[in-house]
Amino acid sequence: MWLFLIFVGVPILEIALFIQVGGAIGVWPTLAIVILTALAGTVLMRLQGLHALSRLKQSLATGGDPVGPIAHGALILVAGVLLLTPGFFTDAVGLSLLVPPVRETLIRWGASRVTVQAAGFASASKGRRPQDPGRPIETEYEVLDDDHDARPGDSGWTRR
Repeated sequence: MWLFLIFVGVPILEIALFIQVGGAIGVWPTLAIVILTALAGTVLMRLQGLHALSRLKQSLATGGDPVGPIAHGALILVAGVLLLTPGFFTDAVGLSLLVPPVRETLIRWGASRVTVQAAGFASASKGRRPQDPGRPIETEYEVLDDDHDARPGDSGWTRR
């Protein structure tokens, strides 16, 4: 239901804003504002994106948690898409996403609504002593395909 409201409500809001702004300042200034905000947003998104990328590299180099820089980068990408979409409402939302405190607030809000569950593998030797790494492991095997006519160096994958 929310997606339906977004996909119907946002275009209606954008059309209404175009009509209001165009009626107040004229068609050409309105189009100039839309084009200038797209250009300015592209430049700001590039700068913010490069900053987020450098933070991600620094976090990975120091062994830190990369979740924050990745979340910032994702929101900067969303901001870029919104800024390239013609309209005043999407430009306002896109520009607000380029402000770091706004992104921090959204990331904290999203993190509070997400439940993280970890999955792992249990050891098959529960309750038993772990094997000594220096001691050989005893096992049995059976040859399923003994190819006597294979040439030396022929792996079997490249038969002629």
